[in-house]
Amino acid sequence: MSQVQLQQLQKQLWNIANDLRGKMGADEFRDYILGFIFYKYLSEKSVTFANELLVGEQLDGQEINFLNLNQDNPEHAPYIQEIKKNSIAEVGYALTPQQLFHRLAQR
Repeated sequence: MSQVQLQQLQKQLWNIANDLRGKMGADEFRDYILGFIFYKYLSEKSVTFANELLVGEQLDGQEINFLNLNQDNPEHAPYIQEIKKNSIAEVGYALTPQQLFHRLAQR
């Protein structure tokens, strides 16, 4: 990316941020938006970690994807519990599929 393109991107992102925050102060907006960015990062890291654990696992003849698991489904619960246990031990935190950023965004 050239310096000119980088400057244009920076200007465009700054304008978008100004439009989004409206009358909210820049510091308050920063705290608000950084929380969402961090939450999205944690969600994506959880999905990647879980799907690495699920490689080769099948349910009803199809490979299991963490995003498609539902903690209310008795067939899915053991997978979610095992992922949670491993995630806490190896990553330091755990999110269920229902707690992921994209589920919040769907609501």
